[in-house]
Amino acid sequence: MNEELIKELIAFREERNWGQFHNPKDLAISLSLEASELLENFQWKTSEEAVSQKRADIADELADVLIYAIYLAQAMDLDIKDIVRDKMRKNEAKYPVDKAYGKMTKYTEL
Repeated sequence: MNEELIKELIAFREERNWGQFHNPKDLAISLSLEASELLENFQWKTSEEAVSQKRADIADELADVLIYAIYLAQAMDLDIKDIVRDKMRKNEAKYPVDKAYGKMTKYTEL
């Protein structure tokens, strides 16, 4: 994750004194709400229709999801690079290439 971008996001928030509202619970709720708003762009459309018709709206909502995820990581003192790499290691163990290649099956069913 780009450290400069994270600093810009934190500065944006602090200029508005919004940090006081950004506790882990409320950030997790906001993250979920924004993810739901992202999903609304796909409702009743094929993936192709949604992407072609709602690309800008999808980008805006995805940005909101990412911003809240960054704020949540910051509020919990989690390093984004570390937690993503840790999760990738766990996923590598759950989904070995020889069993998971080309499949969308959950790891418990491989």
